[in-house]
Amino acid sequence: MSQDPQTEPPHSPRRSPAALRRGARAAAIDLGSVLVALALTFLGLLAITFVIGRVVPIDPVVAVVGDRAPLAVYEKARAEMGLDRPLLVQFAAYVGHVARGDLGLSVSTGNTVAADLRRVFPATLEVATLGILIGVLLGVPMGVLAASRQGSLTDQLIRVVGLLGYAVPAFWLGLVGLAVFYAHYRWVSGPGRIDVYFDGAVEARTGLLLIDSLLAGDIEVFGNALSHILLPAAVLGFFSLAYIGRMTRSFMLDQLSQEFITTARVKGVPEWRVIWRHAFKPIRVPLITVVGLSYAGLLEGSVMIETIFAWPGIGNYLTTALLNADMNAVLGSTLVVGAIFIGINKMSDLLYRLLDPRAR
Repeated sequence: MSQDPQTEPPHSPRRSPAALRRGARAAAIDLGSVLVALALTFLGLLAITFVIGRVVPIDPVVAVVGDRAPLAVYEKARAEMGLDRPLLVQFAAYVGHVARGDLGLSVSTGNTVAADLRRVFPATLEVATLGILIGVLLGVPMGVLAASRQGSLTDQLIRVVGLLGYAVPAFWLGLVGLAVFYAHYRWVSGPGRIDVYFDGAVEARTGLLLIDSLLAGDIEVFGNALSHILLPAAVLGFFSLAYIGRMTRSFMLDQLSQEFITTARVKGVPEWRVIWRHAFKPIRVPLITVVGLSYAGLLEGSVMIETIFAWPGIGNYLTTALLNADMNAVLGSTLVVGAIFIGINKMSDLLYRLLDPRAR
């Protein structure tokens, strides 16, 4: 018999207007709490960067006028920079400038810090993204394999790899990688993002050189850029897979000890299905947080790698700014990296709640 289209099916009752209003009100409150938490966290980040700029033993006025400038010139520059005003007034002005996207002028480059960061950040984003892809694609299967073969030689070898990821210094691994794969075998290109004669060969549409070269259809530029990025991305990916693999193994061991896994095995469920369908599925949610934190760590912690590989990203920019006592650039870079970390962390929380109804 055909069902009357005007009749609501018994299993999907229509929600009353009051229930809809309550749901909308709860969603609005939830969104408001998220926005307030983000605003307060970002304000705390602003306060930290402001304090750092005032307590470091670097005089931003001297960085502008030089250490041999007359006292009158020094005092005039100090007043123009607003450093003669009370700290609370300076902080309020600092918050206002940041809210307008004004991070000050870089002494090193002569450009605004915001313009410099827009120029260098895509390079960091590109190498960190490739690094986290390597970390996830290798770290997760390694962690699952180690947990499924706990105590075996395979488990021991994977745990040693993870231990090396924590113990080996980044600068040492980068230098060894350059010496072996670039200087000796010539399997990859050397420092830098691209060879000089390819610089500017493709239009910078996204700032991500691999994507821009593909959009331009220039395979030669893509190959050269890929050859340059492989080694620094592999080094970052190694440290990432060590963390992700270790956490995946820990999560999987906890799941494999549960009673429902034993029940599935007693019922004769194939082992691959027990591992990937029954044990791995519940750990996907906490793994999102692990991957998010690892990705944020690559974005903010690639200073040493970018310096070693002469990678023109935010880490290299920050190092140059520190050496030149360019406090506007230092604080602007720190603020952007902190904001990214906050954003990725909050995004991980939102994905956590979307995938796990218990967290809603």
